[in-house]
Amino acid sequence: MARSIHPFYESHRAAMEASMRQRLDLAEPMLRERAQLADTGAIRREVMDEFETVLTQMPYVGGAENRMSNFFMRLIGFLAIGRVLRRHAVAMPVIADIQRETLKAQGLALPEAERLALGRQFLSAENQALVRAQAAMSTTQSHRDAFPEDFAYEFVEPGPGDSFEFGINYTACGFCKFAGRHGDKDILSGICGLDFDDYATRGIHLVRTQTLAGGASHCNFRFSRKLESDPD
Repeated sequence: MARSIHPFYESHRAAMEASMRQRLDLAEPMLRERAQLADTGAIRREVMDEFETVLTQMPYVGGAENRMSNFFMRLIGFLAIGRVLRRHAVAMPVIADIQRETLKAQGLALPEAERLALGRQFLSAENQALVRAQAAMSTTQSHRDAFPEDFAYEFVEPGPGDSFEFGINYTACGFCKFAGRHGDKDILSGICGLDFDDYATRGIHLVRTQTLAGGASHCNFRFSRKLESDPD
């Protein structure tokens, strides 16, 4: 029996598919030149078909009430790209580079003022309060029971001498769980690598020295405002 898409994701499906089509437009030269895939039209169709499968596999983690729903919706499509390129024997480092440069190009396609406004909102006191509250919720037994495929994380306050504005320690990763369940662990490091450019395009400097996917006890995200001297 075919699996269906959760109604929450179905309501956002058109926007997610439009975002995927834009990514494929941006990735097309790299698919030809780096992945050595001549029939990019066939690859596009295959990726969109795989994305349909990914949509049916996406775990529901609370919808609009949970900030991590947006993370799933924004980034999980890269797993569809990774699956298709893996199927065509593209090397994993090449897949990771194509994913990262595609995400960066998509982010930079937004007007600069809009991108930087999103970054300021992320670093704002209001968003920090939301992250702090949802971090506490994510580790409760009731939340873990209701949404076992969700992320779990802790809010990190800067201490004396720290230069970051706030941090998040992810002690459980929804993408790691998804990848483990669906055979995508080899693609996972490329998904983790998207974070740096994803935040940088919004004027946010991310420092992270370890990941759950890499075998650490947690992913240690530290956020600060991106300076002009910071590398792109």
